[in-house]
Amino acid sequence: MSVAIKHPLPKPIFEKLVNTHGLHCVSIYLPMHKDGKEQNARISQATLKQCIKKVHTDLARHEMDSQEIKKYLKPIEELIADIELWRNPSDGLAIFLNKNGLNYYTLPISFEIKTNVSDHFYLKPLLALYNEDDDFYLLELSQDYVKLYEANKYGYQDIYIEDFAPDQLEEAVGFDFRQNMLQFRGGQNVQATGAYQGKNPGKDDVKKELYTFFRAIDKGINKVISNKKAPLVIACANPLFGLYKEANTYPILLENYIAGDSEFKNKTKLHQESWKLVHPYFEKIKEAKLLQYKELYHTPKTSYQISEIVPAAMNGKIDTLFVQNSEDEFGVFDKQTNRLMFRKETDLNNASLSDLSAVNTFMQGGKVFFLTPEEMPDTGHPMNALLRY
Repeated sequence: MSVAIKHPLPKPIFEKLVNTHGLHCVSIYLPMHKDGKEQNARISQATLKQCIKKVHTDLARHEMDSQEIKKYLKPIEELIADIELWRNPSDGLAIFLNKNGLNYYTLPISFEIKTNVSDHFYLKPLLALYNEDDDFYLLELSQDYVKLYEANKYGYQDIYIEDFAPDQLEEAVGFDFRQNMLQFRGGQNVQATGAYQGKNPGKDDVKKELYTFFRAIDKGINKVISNKKAPLVIACANPLFGLYKEANTYPILLENYIAGDSEFKNKTKLHQESWKLVHPYFEKIKEAKLLQYKELYHTPKTSYQISEIVPAAMNGKIDTLFVQNSEDEFGVFDKQTNRLMFRKETDLNNASLSDLSAVNTFMQGGKVFFLTPEEMPDTGHPMNALLRY
């Protein structure tokens, strides 16, 4: 049975933040500092103080009086003195305050400093957490056991499959797979003839039996993995991968694998190595979407017009949204009339249009990628969209 992998910010929490609306929603993002000298200098706390001052100014613009603002921001002020928060920092800190109280999260993203006061939370910086939470699978092949893990960037979980237990596999394929796997992995000399003599089978027989063993594993994997779009990474000793590749029918088996005896490798390190191998695969998805945009350029399936992109995002029409870093425009979108009105700057009733588009694209199953100006498929525009229809 598969157990959900712990995510640094589970989607139900993100969805709750998305669905929070009301006056004076405060969002603050800042980097945290792990270096001892920076911690001793309390740089992060000083940054938070500056952010609070900026929010104070914004709230005053929205006609809150000074005492009311001071009382409202007190929960954030108290974070500055929270020793435990700063003693064990992550890469970044995200803070959200509204009339119902304070929520804050230490997250593995070194955020750029950002404050926002609006009628909703500013959530675009959090989307990077979900761009890299794509699932993949890791299969360990060793002489004593076979283990399958479901994983993503942030963690992994065992998938217990009874049929993968060594005793059941030995019974299923009808040979002493432990001994033969050890022999095959170690490159020990075996008889060149095809004769099978007790526990000294010929080399071809060992390969045949291992192939049968691997086919049994492959059958189990295909049965248990429902998401056949998730790549599979193998961790095994060098001689085994080629033979497993022959037996494999799983549609996305990575060509690169983790070499060596994974049985004695630290599992956290094994997870890190597997992510390093699989990450380029997920990067290719972005590259494919960029190419698709360019191929469909000047057709109704692409757009760089904000006036088209925002309504499309709100109505679930965007397959992939490319957002240029640090570029933004502001406005108000009327859901009833499907009309967008531009504004020069953010205000209580205005929205960051890239935040609005990115969050709604993600919430409706689309992909969102944040790019440098040079990476944008249609340069000179803050957003490019690949449309579903």
